[in-house]
Amino acid sequence: MAVSRIIALCFAAFWSLAFAHVANAQDVAEETVTPAAEETATDAGKEDLVTLVTRPEISNPELAHLLVPLTADELRQVSDAWLGLVRAKTEEIARAQADRIGGGDPSDQAKIAKIITLVEQRAKLLEKFTLVVDSLERKGGDPDQVAGLRAYRNGILFEETSQASAKALFGSMIEWLGRPDGGIALLKRVLVALLALGAIVLVARVAKGFVRLWIGRFTRVSKLLQAFIVGAFFWLFILAGIVIVLASIDVDITPLFALIGGASFILAFAFQDTLGNLASGLMIMINQPFDEGDYIEVGGVGGTVRNVSMVGTTVATPDNRIIVVPNKNVWGNVIINATASDTRRVDLVFSASYDDPIQDVLDVLQEQVASHPRVLADPAPDIRPSELGPSTVDFVCRPWVNADDYWDVKCDLTQRVKEAFEARGLSMPFPQQDIHVRSLPEPGR
Repeated sequence: MAVSRIIALCFAAFWSLAFAHVANAQDVAEETVTPAAEETATDAGKEDLVTLVTRPEISNPELAHLLVPLTADELRQVSDAWLGLVRAKTEEIARAQADRIGGGDPSDQAKIAKIITLVEQRAKLLEKFTLVVDSLERKGGDPDQVAGLRAYRNGILFEETSQASAKALFGSMIEWLGRPDGGIALLKRVLVALLALGAIVLVARVAKGFVRLWIGRFTRVSKLLQAFIVGAFFWLFILAGIVIVLASIDVDITPLFALIGGASFILAFAFQDTLGNLASGLMIMINQPFDEGDYIEVGGVGGTVRNVSMVGTTVATPDNRIIVVPNKNVWGNVIINATASDTRRVDLVFSASYDDPIQDVLDVLQEQVASHPRVLADPAPDIRPSELGPSTVDFVCRPWVNADDYWDVKCDLTQRVKEAFEARGLSMPFPQQDIHVRSLPEPGR
């Protein structure tokens, strides 16, 4: 029983939407009839406004405009009048249905055609009835009255659909789908909307390319900020296009914005971590502590920056592991940018034996540093003894190199100095410790 009620409710929603589209198409056609429009416009100035907006032949656009000046009290009268019109048409449908069933031949095509015509007429009335009820609600009408009007509308659709046979519903749906002002009209609108969306995406991609070229001229803007601006432009362009397309096919998006506005307070709490990452991401892009391609160390992670999204910073470690660090953890920690400067100092420590002359060791280190092609002459390298350890004499070797050459020079000098020590007979001793053993005199001596 519950399943059948759900199916019936789905069919009711389908027919309500379907006949609403039919009514829209017919209303557009009515607007093109010049004599009727002129007559209505002339009568609008003579008739009372409340009486005018209760005429069944009024078009939806005319009704929507004429409802604007009405007050809540006037709209209560108008809604009651439209309720009477809908009820009268529903009574006609109910009598026609009863006549079809009680006439001995429920499949009488003439009676079925009559019922379909009555349902279509009521669908137009229901759409105008809905416009009136919505206006009454927006202008502070009695919530109980508004709820009762909408409950009546939903109730008659549900009850009629639940009592109709599956064959009748299927046949009516097939018949509606084949009509030029029914399913075909709806299909055309859907196709136009899809084509429009495709065109919007294509134009957005082209515009995105132009924006990327334009913003690339500003050398002071980081690559991360450029990527953010280009991406934001792309999605805003598509969002604006979708709004325009929905408006062109008469989809009311006002309730969606109202829902988002009403839920924004709840969403702020639900997504507070995401919003924190978003704010931190914007601070990273604006203050530019690092850029795409820089090698950074932050939060115990070191690697090359791939990109910064709204929620996280993607870093590739030297062993090619991809790590995503939340932006708030990046902005809230100490950030070490190893490639922010054009030059870097290579800090090396070499150890020699106490038996090796200090000057010989200094000469070897200076020769190897001076002969390396990637070591910079300015600033001058710093080479000197630094510490007398337990087993060795330690020497610091600090040459300056271009940032891109840091790791190559560090590894090359380590190898070269080791080979030069061996060629000169200098040693790099292992840690050692001298032990002196003293003998105690025997007792009594």
